[in-house]
Amino acid sequence: MAVPQFVSVAIDKAIRAKPTHGQTSLLTWSLLIVGAGLIAGVFTGLRRYIAFREARLTETNLREEMFSHLQKLHFAFHDEAQTGQLMSRSNTDLQQIQSFIVNIPITVSNAAIVTAVTVILLSTNVVLAILALVCLPFINVIARKFFQHLHPAVMAIQASSAEVSTVVEETVSGIRVVKGFGTEDVQARSLRVKADAVFESSMAASTTRGTYLPAMELLPNIGLILVLAYGGHLVLKHQLTVGELVKFQSYVLLLVWPLRMMGMIVAQAQRSAAAAERVHEILATESLIVNPANPVALPTPEQRGAVRFDNVTFAYPTTGAGPVLTELNLTIEPGTSVAIVGATGSGKTTIARLIPRFYDVDSGSVTIDGVDVRNVKLRELRRSVGIVFEDTFLFSDTIRANISFAYPDAEMDQVREAARLAGASEFIDALPDGYDTLIGERGFSLSGGQRQRISIARAILADPRVLILDDATSSVDPTKEHEIRDALTEVMRGRTTIVIAHRAATIALADHVVLLDNGGIAAIGTHEELLTTNARYQEVLNTTTTDVP
Repeated sequence: MAVPQFVSVAIDKAIRAKPTHGQTSLLTWSLLIVGAGLIAGVFTGLRRYIAFREARLTETNLREEMFSHLQKLHFAFHDEAQTGQLMSRSNTDLQQIQSFIVNIPITVSNAAIVTAVTVILLSTNVVLAILALVCLPFINVIARKFFQHLHPAVMAIQASSAEVSTVVEETVSGIRVVKGFGTEDVQARSLRVKADAVFESSMAASTTRGTYLPAMELLPNIGLILVLAYGGHLVLKHQLTVGELVKFQSYVLLLVWPLRMMGMIVAQAQRSAAAAERVHEILATESLIVNPANPVALPTPEQRGAVRFDNVTFAYPTTGAGPVLTELNLTIEPGTSVAIVGATGSGKTTIARLIPRFYDVDSGSVTIDGVDVRNVKLRELRRSVGIVFEDTFLFSDTIRANISFAYPDAEMDQVREAARLAGASEFIDALPDGYDTLIGERGFSLSGGQRQRISIARAILADPRVLILDDATSSVDPTKEHEIRDALTEVMRGRTTIVIAHRAATIALADHVVLLDNGGIAAIGTHEELLTTNARYQEVLNTTTTDVP
């Protein structure tokens, strides 16, 4: 703010002064201008550093908070949420918020400049000040209209961009399905539709910017023209010095950039506001599955893993369909293996999901060793229940890291033992890098059976008191399946094992079989007993398996 004042004095007292004193005075004022410029430069650099530091810290903290929150949210949320949408909000939207925070110091600086210039101009010449500032109210009106018209377009851009991310993510994740069915053109058309929506929304926003931004840039220059016209007239009449006119012009020029930036900042604020709404929508979602207020620890007897379903009724909240389980009563003694059998949609996998509280029952209770699972800390509960899912998921890491996923600090001997018990050690040792072999995304560089055996080894190493095999041997050869079952005998000793299977060979390995039908238990017995005495059991096996003995 000092530079225009120094320039004014330098013109009037140095350049227009007598030659005998002019050189010394001009040098003095020139040095003062240089000094002011250096000070402004240093603090401008500090302002930018602080702005970017705070913006990046905010972005980092928000990303960590959002990532943590997404992991805490219940399964019903993830059943409906699209991965592409979540990725867009975790990346693009957070970057928009970061860009807004960077502009906060700039906005404060611009506001200070406008305020200071207004005071200085009014104290110098009221008429000239009015001419210079007459356009400010109009800029404010245009900015508000700009704000109102831009917000819907920006919201549409953010939503459409997320849809594009969803198509890309699903196509990349399901590339084998896409290529297998030769549907590349289908996905390309789907992306084109979403990309066109982004283009149309972007053009609507560009039209709004093209309408209002030029006016916001023009108005400050009108003030400059008025100052030059009237100020020049005053100079000619010797009512204003040349230095004062230059000072006025310099201050008006100082106003041009902040006022021009106003439109850009308003536009950025709109994008950031839309992004903040989308991020807040995730962070404001409360998890339906949370830790109890007064948690109860699971008992630690030698015989552990007793599971009991007591009058359990459950329906998935996102489907709107009727109950999957209705007043289900089931007791599984510790150390026993139980196969859950039923037609598709009978609730087999639902039982596996209720034990570790992926979902909460609508009524009744599920207990482990006499403790309601809703009264146990989630971390302790899920560490006590090991699940090998039907859809085997492996991380893009080494085989060792995948096996020791639950316990990254596990000793190598423990990893090898888990792999041996799962029947995976033989093929792992045959790999060039053994347990240090890097596997591709989702483990697709391995066969289905190899992936499932690594998944079983991962569950074994976690040492759960309840082991759930959710159709976990579907990709394993029947001969290898028996080897795995024989190897698991030692692991299952003193631990409840729940086997959810469609293959009769797997079902026959369990101590007992529970037949589900119409949301409840239709029969309980051994595989041989049910096969010879229960017509419904025979019907289910005939429709779901091809290897009935």
